[in-house]
Amino acid sequence: MELLGTALDGLCKIEQGSVRERTGRERHNINDDNSNYKSKNLHAERRRRQKLKDRLHALRALVPTITNLKKESIIEDAITYIQELQRNVKVLSDQLLEMESSPEEGEKCNSDEANAGEEMKRNGIEEDVSVASIEGNKLWIKIIFEKKRGGFNKLMEAMTYLGFELTDTSVTATKGALLVSSFVEGSYGEKLTVQQTKDLLLEIIKSI
Repeated sequence: MELLGTALDGLCKIEQGSVRERTGRERHNINDDNSNYKSKNLHAERRRRQKLKDRLHALRALVPTITNLKKESIIEDAITYIQELQRNVKVLSDQLLEMESSPEEGEKCNSDEANAGEEMKRNGIEEDVSVASIEGNKLWIKIIFEKKRGGFNKLMEAMTYLGFELTDTSVTATKGALLVSSFVEGSYGEKLTVQQTKDLLLEIIKSI
């Protein structure tokens, strides 16, 4: 009987050891699962933040009147800029309708063009070209030049002829001037330098 009791005690101890070992492995597996879950969430959050940062960077490049680099300021300035563009579109659309309905409006338009240069001077606006490198072969440009009939079309034709490919182009008419901003790439992947592009654009607006 004593031998049997000793044997049973030994079996119980072995079983208890096995239970503790299984419990330890289960806890270890649970900890590993939690660690993997947290790691996946961390990577997902980093990707989300990077994507948001990239979108804000692109938005900042599109809006020429960013006053602050904080996220809230970029969004507020973008909203203000879009509202201004919408007002300009409405004004230009109304003017176009008036020109189509009244032959005399053409003469008034010519008079406005003649005064555009003087209006720019009164408001301290000068013809200018800004060029910034964005990424890879892509540049961002901002052009300010005197508002003339057909001026924008001539600008686009000249840039196309020189091999510029434009995307996300915006146009604003204000105080006798046209403000054009756009992303630019060279045709067929041609490398564009900031200074070369600026010099070419200055030559174009001088010839308009």
